[in-house]
Amino acid sequence: MGVLYHGRHYGYSLIRVLSERGSISLKEGTIYPILARLDRDGLVASEWVESVQGPPRKYYALTSSGRRLFDELSQELDSLVSLVQQDWKTPEQPEPVGKKLVVRKG
Repeated sequence: MGVLYHGRHYGYSLIRVLSERGSISLKEGTIYPILARLDRDGLVASEWVESVQGPPRKYYALTSSGRRLFDELSQELDSLVSLVQQDWKTPEQPEPVGKKLVVRKG
């Protein structure tokens, strides 16, 4: 969805961009079912465009609903990343309130 946020792509170009920008390896058999689901859910719009290099290509672009969902998911992911990156090795100790009680063994 992030790649489609900035412009429309056809399936193979989307795979190429994702593979170049990240350490993810996608196959066409993976991306097309995802795009079809996003299309059915109204999160992307698709259109066939004639190509001078061969057969027509089906281009996908985020709809306004898709953009809103992507923005919401991005915020949630940022929160999750922040939690994961916290230093959980040193537990937070609450500040003592009032006087300390000293116990002596006699």
